[in-house]
Amino acid sequence: MKFKTSRSIAGIKPYEAGKPLTELFREYNIHSTVKLASNENPLGFSTTVHAAVLKSLSGMNRYPEPAAHDLCCALAQKYRVEPENIVLGNGSDDLIALLAHAFLDPGDEALMPLPSFLMYEISVKTAKGVPVMVPLDGFDTNLCAIAQNISPHTRMVFVTNPFNPTGSIISRDAFQEFAAKIPSDVLIVVDEAYMEFVRNPDVFNSLEKPLQDPRIVTLRTFSKAYGLAGFRIGYGIMDKEAARILNRIRQPFNVNGLAQTAAKAALADQVFLEHSIDVIHQGVDFLTAELSAMGLKPLPTQANFLMVDVKTDATEIFHKLLGQGVIVRSMKSYGFDSFLRVNAGIFSENQAFITALKNVLKSDA
Repeated sequence: MKFKTSRSIAGIKPYEAGKPLTELFREYNIHSTVKLASNENPLGFSTTVHAAVLKSLSGMNRYPEPAAHDLCCALAQKYRVEPENIVLGNGSDDLIALLAHAFLDPGDEALMPLPSFLMYEISVKTAKGVPVMVPLDGFDTNLCAIAQNISPHTRMVFVTNPFNPTGSIISRDAFQEFAAKIPSDVLIVVDEAYMEFVRNPDVFNSLEKPLQDPRIVTLRTFSKAYGLAGFRIGYGIMDKEAARILNRIRQPFNVNGLAQTAAKAALADQVFLEHSIDVIHQGVDFLTAELSAMGLKPLPTQANFLMVDVKTDATEIFHKLLGQGVIVRSMKSYGFDSFLRVNAGIFSENQAFITALKNVLKSDA
């Protein structure tokens, strides 16, 4: 039977996640890999998280707490807000979809950079909204162009800071100038998935002084710096009325019990977080130095990844690196035909990537 599909759904380009390691082992006949493609924490998660999760396993025959009271209180204390300002999601993707469905009517517009996280576009389209894509200014979010594309139909704006995949940031001054141009009835969704890694003190960090602007919805995640990607848990901090609306429509058990336990334990382990950030910074600095010494051009980055111009077809290099057991990401689908994105790993992983890339580029010479 051929089903009639909504026009907005039919036009969606599926999100392509990285291949599972087991599939790569079979396809390339390799027995071990270095995975630097998904911006994950190479250290895993802390022993505090491990112990807390093991302790809670015996209770997994029960439904999780719908409101995740303890976790929301811990987040509220960390960011100096109220628990009523917080919405939890099954990853940030869940929150993006909730925002689109809560605040977009059919035909309403949501502005976003091009390229950017594909779930912005997918969520807007599934809510019957209209995504308006605004090309980057080089490797930076073009805030001026986004503001210029505001129309009477605009209800939402997405900005990512630091920006994925380029690693660039929006400064405090630039954001304030941008926000002044956005109408009072337009939500500004600031996705700060990589904020923990930023070293530039001039960055706009929406949680330095949270809730100063009721239009701003901040999205954060436990997937990156905290190492909980597999648990799938993110959170939004926003005006209480916006949070009340999202909590009204979200699934009652959208964050499972193990994820709640892991996130609360991760928040309490500041030592592990700081160690993770230090390892990432060392890795980014090592990769930047080594790639530059090879005559390549890594972009400056404030995230846990960087983009590098390999001066040839990036997808071909990506596949050849796979053959050597190194997984990175080709940026060709983002419009950066000769760029790879690689996240910082532990030292041995970073070395393995550099060695493999040298071998691949040498064989192409």
